[in-house]
Formats: sequence, structure tokens, C-alpha cells
Amino acid sequence: MNGCFLKFYVAENRRHRHRLVYEWLLEEAQSFGLHGGSAFRALAGFGRHGRLHEEHFFELAGDVPVEVGFVITDDEADRFLTHLAAQQLNLFYLRVPVTAGFTAELLP
Repeated sequence: MNGCFLKFYVAENRRHRHRLVYEWLLEEAQSFGLHGGSAFRALAGFGRHGRLHEEHFFELAGDVPVEVGFVITDDEADRFLTHLAAQQLNLFYLRVPVTAGFTAELLP
């Protein structure tokens, strides 16, 4: 499949509609019909404001970045981004061309 890797970066403790944004994104993508997605916590990071966010041992509610990613078609990415914009949610994202598949499909 040729498509894109659509990634969002959000603060771990950021909320939208009383839900953590990374959880909301995964649930929204699933209900939107996307076929998979993942969220990964960073050890540390900084964003456009230049403030370093890093996890400390005793913190319970982290302030570290979370990457939420989907490998989807270009059409799905267009529709999902439009849907998210309509939700009045301003998110930073990356959209990178990708070729994806399954190794079993490579067998003769």
C-alpha cells in the first residue's frame, strides 16, 4: 500500500472533551474507520515554546510528549485531518509518504 504515516505530537496530560488527547485521537480514529494506530510516550522533548519536558521518577501525571501515529491512505489522511479541524482541536502533525505491507505478501 502506498499512503502516508500521519503522526501527531501532544502533551501527555493535554485533554480534549474531558479525555486525554492521545486516547481521544485513537478512539476517534477507530470510530472513523481507520485500521490501526499507536501512541508512544517520549522520555523527554520540547516544542515550539522551547520548554523542556521530561519525565521524573515520582511524577504520576506526565508532561512528556506523546506521539500518536497512523499508517493510512492519502484519502483517509485528508478526511481525518478535515474531521479533526472541525473538532476545534489544534494539533501539530507530520504527514510522511510511506509504502507499507506484510511480509507474507512477498512470498511467491
